Amino acid sequence: MKSRLVQENSGLALILPTLVVVAVFSILPLFEGIRLSFTDSNLLNSTAKYVGVANFTRLFCDPVFWQSLWHSLVLTAASVALQVVFGFILALALKQELPGIRPLRSIIMSSWVIPVAATAVMFTFLVQPGYGYVNILLHALGIKANAFWFGDLNFAFPFMILLHLWRNIPFYAIALLAAMQAIPRDLYEAAEIDGAGPIRRFFRVTVAGCRNMLIVMITIHVLWTFNNFDMVYLTTGGGPVYATEVLPVYLYQQSWKSYTIGYASSIGVVMFAFLMAYFVIYIRIHEVRQR
Repeated sequence: MKSRLVQENSGLALILPTLVVVAVFSILPLFEGIRLSFTDSNLLNSTAKYVGVANFTRLFCDPVFWQSLWHSLVLTAASVALQVVFGFILALALKQELPGIRPLRSIIMSSWVIPVAATAVMFTFLVQPGYGYVNILLHALGIKANAFWFGDLNFAFPFMILLHLWRNIPFYAIALLAAMQAIPRDLYEAAEIDGAGPIRRFFRVTVAGCRNMLIVMITIHVLWTFNNFDMVYLTTGGGPVYATEVLPVYLYQQSWKSYTIGYASSIGVVMFAFLMAYFVIYIRIHEVRQR
C-alpha cells in the first residue's frame, strides 16, 4: 500500500509543473476574461464598474456582431468540410505508387509550412489589379478583369475560404494518407470478396479506417478556423464593409482600436461558449456511434 501511494504521489509530482503552467496561462486568463465581460473596463479609463449583462445585451443588438458570427460559422463549416473532401482526394492520389510520388509528398506540404504572413502577402499580390497573376490569367483567357479581389464585396469572402483551403488541404492529405497506409490490406481483399465495389470499399474500409484521424483533424481545425485571426486581418482586415469580418477580428478591433475591453471580453465569452457547445455535441455524437 505504501509503495502504491509513493507511485501515485510521484506521478502527481511529475505533472504538477504542467498543471501550474496550464493554470497560470490558460485557466486564470479564462476566468479573468469572463469577469471583465461583466464590467465596463476600458483601456482609456483605469476604473471599471460592474455592469451585469449590459455588454451581452449590447452584443445581441449589435448587427456587426451577428454578421461576424455568421461569417465565422460559414468560414469554419465551409473550410473544414471542403478540406476533408479535397484532403481525401489528394490523399488517394498520393497513395498511388507512381514515379516521383515520394518527393511530391514532401513538396505538397510547402503551402502548410509557409508562414501565414507570407501566405497573406502572396495571395494579396496574386489578386492585385494590373499586375496580379489572377487578373493576368483571366485577361489571357479573354475575361475582362482588373480588380482587387479581396476588395470586392462578392469575391472577398470566397477568396478567404480559398486561402484556407490552399493552406490546409495538404496537411489533411498527409494525415489521411498516413491513416490509409495503416489500414490492413486484408480488409480491402475481404470486402472485395464479399462483393463490395470501389465506392462501397472506400466508405466502408477507407473512411472507416480514417475515422479516428478525421475526428482529431476536424476538431483541431474547427477550433483553429473559428479562432483564426491572422489570415483575415492580414489580407482584408475584415473589409470591405465588413464583408469578411469574423469574430476574432471584431474582438481585436473592439479591444485594441476602440479600447472597450469589457465589450471585447463578452465577444470572447460568446466564442468560448460556441466552441464548448460544439465540442460537447461532437464528442457526444462520437460516443453514441462508438456504442
